[in-house]
Amino acid sequence: MNTNDTPYEKLTPELVINAVESAGYLSDLRIVALNSYENRVYQVGIEDSEPVIVKFYRPQRWTDQQILEEHQFCHELYDAGIAVVPPVQHDQHQTLLNYQGFRFAIYKRYGGHAPELDNLDSIHRLGRLVGRIHAIGAKHEFVARPTLDVETFAVQSYQYISEHFIPSDLSTAYTTLCEDLVAQLDARFNAIEITTIRTHGDCHLGNILWRDGNVHFVDLDDCRMAPAIQDLWMFMSGDRQAQTAQINELVEGYNQFYTFFPQELHLVEAMRTLRIMHYSAWLARRWSDPAFPRNFPWFNSQRYWSEHILELREQLALLNEPPLELF
Repeated sequence: MNTNDTPYEKLTPELVINAVESAGYLSDLRIVALNSYENRVYQVGIEDSEPVIVKFYRPQRWTDQQILEEHQFCHELYDAGIAVVPPVQHDQHQTLLNYQGFRFAIYKRYGGHAPELDNLDSIHRLGRLVGRIHAIGAKHEFVARPTLDVETFAVQSYQYISEHFIPSDLSTAYTTLCEDLVAQLDARFNAIEITTIRTHGDCHLGNILWRDGNVHFVDLDDCRMAPAIQDLWMFMSGDRQAQTAQINELVEGYNQFYTFFPQELHLVEAMRTLRIMHYSAWLARRWSDPAFPRNFPWFNSQRYWSEHILELREQLALLNEPPLELF
């Protein structure tokens, strides 16, 4: 294996502690690996102080400029009073550090649990917070960060899987289905005028910390230019009636700080489809990293691909249904 297959092979507990101490901390040598696969994230104990969280960026994924744009956006939100967790600034406001070839950032530790999405009051509050984020995000564009689009998330994803992973007996079914999906996705994106803004980009529940009435958005690692709905649709689940109630509650809170464009409701299932396709390709592209077969043992089996095709067929049907509506 080369370093691309094992990007964290040399990231030992000793190196993690030495990296943190190189930033001016004195560790008590307690270290806990946290749940992260794309990057590596640890809680490191500090003498006579609260532990810190240190994130080591996956080599060759983002450029320094792209990481710094993430950090700058996070600090811009934080300085505006929005509940996000920014990287610690060191000498000369430096947030991206380097130790023995590993780029890393240090964060204060915040506790919490995922929000209760079956509670419409929680949904309303999340809508308010996302509205505040987008009011800042719309002020200017990313320069280095990418844009969420069909080409990157759908076309490149299914082409990679078709070339390297899909079983031969499922190849035709998978490829033709993905071609139909791309046609539908293109139609959805081309049917409306879309405004892209700086977004969090990955508002799944694991990136939201809720505790004692306080809520923080964390991990802007996937921030990018995207339609606003990208940061809202993941809060919706259940049948059409449930999702209609949820989106209306989200938008009511959102509109208190930024204007939601109702035409973006046409993109809800398109965004869900893009995420499903991209997630599968993400696992495929990372499969040579030993952490992935170990933590995702169900991936790349005949059963997995059969169920994935079924899931994509269900998405194709949903893409042909009318969009959700606001009251």
